[in-house]
Amino acid sequence: MPTPIQWRKSSYSGGGEGNACVEIAHRYPHIAVRDSKTPTCAVLTFPAPAFAAFLRALQAV
Repeated sequence: MPTPIQWRKSSYSGGGEGNACVEIAHRYPHIAVRDSKTPTCAVLTFPAPAFAAFLRALQAV
């Protein structure tokens, strides 16, 4: 039986209920990304190294 995906939301998510954000989940060997406002809709997946490079680029800005 597959392990349930554990989604994580950024600590920087929007005010109020904090639902104006994206959520990520580690689905080896990829990172899954979804919109927290519509969690049952589309999920984007990226190779983990590419997603890590993306995060490093964001932190450098």
